[in-house]
Amino acid sequence: MKVSRFVFNMFGVNTYVMWDPESLEAAIVDPGMIDQAEKDALDSFISRNSLWPTQLINTHSHLDHIFGNTYIKEKYGLEIKANPADDFLARTLPEQAARFGMRLPLAPQSLDVELHDGDTIYLGKEPIEIIAVLGHSPGSIALYCPESGFVITGDALFPGSIGRTDLPKGDHATLIDSIRRRLLSLPDETVVLAGHGGETTIGREKTTNPYL
Repeated sequence: MKVSRFVFNMFGVNTYVMWDPESLEAAIVDPGMIDQAEKDALDSFISRNSLWPTQLINTHSHLDHIFGNTYIKEKYGLEIKANPADDFLARTLPEQAARFGMRLPLAPQSLDVELHDGDTIYLGKEPIEIIAVLGHSPGSIALYCPESGFVITGDALFPGSIGRTDLPKGDHATLIDSIRRRLLSLPDETVVLAGHGGETTIGREKTTNPYL
């Protein structure tokens, strides 16, 4: 599986496009586009590579990770896939924006397909394992691609850091426990693709992350 990263919106969120090089099926993860230029950048990449978007996945439903959900859903005819424990966040998107002092024409969202811990979805023939990594939000998930050796962690784990837990229903102890049990148990060489910032590996975070 191939994966490309785009950095969108004022929060610098990482939006990922994963695709199967044989079928060209693509999954758009955490679409953070907030203006037309960002939407055009993603669309251009998809068109240029002749990709066929078949899945729209949210690692969690904080506003910066779902700004582009409605656009992607309508343009490509996709369903929003996420953990239902975060549905309250999607439904209160305008309130989330107001909390950050943002005045944007945002409408409430809701998920279409539930993703739960232990589920497996497929992109082409390659499995994507759904791992609950709770604490940053009550429905935060990671997307683990064992055959390709990477995991998309959303805002749970960053290079040398972890996600914040001061937002609604966040919990620091739960996050630390989730990372240690659910992510650090993956092979050391697994590449970590975080929700913000650059890449790291599970092995590097085991030995150098000061929060763990």
